[in-house]
Amino acid sequence: MKVRIKAFARFREIIGSENTLEFDDGTSVLSALKSLSEGSKDFRDACFDKEGAVASHVVLMINGKRISGRDREAGVLHDGDELAVFPPVAGG
Repeated sequence: MKVRIKAFARFREIIGSENTLEFDDGTSVLSALKSLSEGSKDFRDACFDKEGAVASHVVLMINGKRISGRDREAGVLHDGDELAVFPPVAGG
């Protein structure tokens, strides 16, 4: 299956604005992000905490809907999904 991963702000600077990757059916959000991080230590350091979980400050969306709780890692991706990855946003 193909999943489009869009990165924003600092993540876009690290891995580019958009990547389309192929995964096995039923791939989790965590597995997809870990696959993406294999090519970039900077992305891995910015996206994951020391235990290897998605850092709590990272905002994730699937098909425009923010995901939270258990779905942040265990949520299942489907063919044609778009996973958006946002670093923490600051401002005032």
